[in-house]
Order: sequence, then C-alpha cells, then structure tokens
Amino acid sequence: MADAFLKARWRAPRKCGAVAPLAFVVADHHVEQLDPTEVQGLAAELEKVLFPGRPIGQIALMTFEGDEQAVLKFASLSQKALKGLLNGEGYGGEPGRVHVITADSIEPLPATRAEAKVHAEEKAAEKKSGLAAATTIEREPAPAKAAPAPAPAIPVIEPPKAEAPAETGPPVVKPEPGKAKPQPALAAKLAAKAEIPPPPAETGWWGIYDLAEGVFVGSAIGMRADLIGPPPEDDSKLLKRDLIALTDAQGALKTASFGEIHVPFGFWNLTTPSSQDSYKTRLSRYPLDKQPRLVATIYGTPREASIGMLQQARAFLQGSFAQMDVRITDPTFPISGLPPELVDTITLVLDGETDHDRLKQILKFVERKSQYVAKGVRQVVANVASDVELEACKAGGVTRVQGPAVTDLLDKPVASAEGAPLALAQNAA
Repeated sequence: MADAFLKARWRAPRKCGAVAPLAFVVADHHVEQLDPTEVQGLAAELEKVLFPGRPIGQIALMTFEGDEQAVLKFASLSQKALKGLLNGEGYGGEPGRVHVITADSIEPLPATRAEAKVHAEEKAAEKKSGLAAATTIEREPAPAKAAPAPAPAIPVIEPPKAEAPAETGPPVVKPEPGKAKPQPALAAKLAAKAEIPPPPAETGWWGIYDLAEGVFVGSAIGMRADLIGPPPEDDSKLLKRDLIALTDAQGALKTASFGEIHVPFGFWNLTTPSSQDSYKTRLSRYPLDKQPRLVATIYGTPREASIGMLQQARAFLQGSFAQMDVRITDPTFPISGLPPELVDTITLVLDGETDHDRLKQILKFVERKSQYVAKGVRQVVANVASDVELEACKAGGVTRVQGPAVTDLLDKPVASAEGAPLALAQNAA
C-alpha cells in the first residue's frame, strides 16, 4: 500500500522504489532536504485506509536522509535497531536526518549514538535548569500587619485534550477554591468518553467492476492485513484467514442485497481432509437461497494444477457456490488443458514490482484471450493499482477488474451497480 501511494504521489522526475520489506528509497534532486510534511500526508492517508472512520490505530513512518550508502544501510536495519532509534538511542551508522512521522506529529530524532548522547545530556541539563528555576523563589518580607502577599504565579502549560492518549484515562478536573467538586455523574460521563472503541474488522471488501457493461457486479472479501504485508505461506495460517473471511461474509449476506459475493479458499487446504472439515463447519451455516450469488475464489493455485484436484474442489464447493474462480499469478497459465465448464473465471493477481512488470503481465494474459473464449472462461484481473493498468485491461478485453484503482478496501460490499472505478473518477475530478 505504501508503494502504491508513493508511485501515485512521487511524480517524475523524482524517483522512488522498494529496497527492502517495508522500506523505500525516495529521491528529489531539485532540493537539498525533503519536506517531512509531504511524508506526513502519506501517513495520514495510510491511516485512513487501514483504520477508516475509527479513532484507533496509528501509522508511524520513520525517515532517514543522508548519502546513498547511509540511506541503503538504514533501509536494511533490523527491528531492534529501529526500536533503538525510536527510543532516541541512535544507531551505529552514518549521520543523517531522522524523523518519526505520524498523521498528527513530526518528531526529529538523533541519528548516531554520539548525537543521541549529546541530545540526552542537553535534555538532562534543560530539565535540571527548569527544576532550579521552578524551585528558587525569592520572597520579599511582608510589611507589618499587612495582608499576606499572593503566591507567585507559575505558568502551567496544559496539553490539548485531543492529543491525550486514551490510556491516560479521563481528564482530572481540579475544583477552584470555593467551588464544589465534580459530581459522580460528571465523572462517569468523562470516563465514558475515554472508553476505547472496538478494534476494526479484520476483513474488508473490494468492489468488482465489469469493464464491458460499465457497472459494478459484486464484491470480494479480503484481509486488511494484506494492505501492509504479504499473506503468510503456512497452510494452517491461511486456513484461519479463510475461516474469518467465511464468517464475515456470512454476516454480510444478511444485509448486502446486491451482486455477487466472492469468498476465498486456499488450493492446498481444499485438498486436505482436516481443512475440508473446517470449511464444512462454516459452510453449513450459509443459507441455500444465497447460493446463486456466491462465488468461491481459489487462490494459491499452482501453474501445473492437477485437473483431478480442481475437479475435487469443484465437487466440494458446488453445494454452496454457484461459480468457481481460480486465482493465478502466472499469466501464461495453461488454460488449454482444462476441461470445459470446470471453472467459470480465471483471475490474474498482479504482483509485479514495477509498472513495466505489471503491464507485461497483463499483456501476456490477454494474448491468450482466444483460448479463454474457446473454453467459455472469463478473464479477470485483480490488484489493479493504477488508471494505466485499468486502461490496459480494458484494451485487452479483460471482462472484470478489482483492486485499489477500482475501489478502496470498503467496510461493506458494494451496494449498487452504479458508479465508476476510483482511478477514472479521480481523473475526471
């Protein structure tokens, strides 16, 4: 997600690119220093995507500016080293300009350990000086038989209430002299305001758009965790994700009355008896009258998938799902070897690191369009991230698309056919 935001906003001739997991290098040769407020906008947008409409969850981005070798070394730091930087301890590398940036603040930090030591000594000196200034008060003797002089006023800086973290609890209200203390009802009201809201759902929905008809046709459930990192590879962990998605999709069926509903299944878990039993437990709760709207999407399908395994998956799923979609990452998937009517759609999930790689995947996929037409199988592309990729799919005759260029990850399934892909709507605006 960070990569997609950077590519959309860090326009040429500026350059950007991923150099390590969750680490990116950005460059602008027309300025001597980068503006951290621009990166702050990225943090705010990522936070909005991952925690929509909820006052919890926070994205923190750490930036480092320096020469090329120092930047690349910083990008490869371990989590332990990054934590030391975050705690103001510095790191054992070259000097640079370090910031921790959130949607609400930009905080500079010392880069090297030597800088951190100097910074800590300065803070300690400031604290000691401030303590002396606050405690050393000269008093003049009061005149005889005169009223006591008022105590010297010490200014108190009160932080804005909006920035107080929820863990601190409700604000403490000190009564002024001669006034009554807050009533229990007021204290209860303040405590209620400080209650932590429930965490966001683990799942969200991608709108599915039909390029030929120019309308939305349904929604596919996905995991929010996939916005910030790759899914796990372990089958048991993938099964847990599938079961969460199946449960949340079942709940959405009660209120979502429009379009197809796509839910995920792992290819290898569909071939394992114990995993099949877990799937059956969830599917037994699905209402039979919703079957015409339900599509099973099988991800993790190998290029040389066994026809017998796909037939087994179809037999297992057809009692609950009207259609079966097979998700692939290889655009040269051998469609010609599949028997007719075994699958309804094949979805290419784009995963190239550069725009060129992703467009090349789309091109290879649509080059085989005649084979898909002969088999009566629709071509779909997922994870479409830009208007260029969207146009490439349309020009190549791809039937349906989904991904960040079509909709954001939504809290609920798409409610109607009307609307346009997000990328086209933004261009029109």
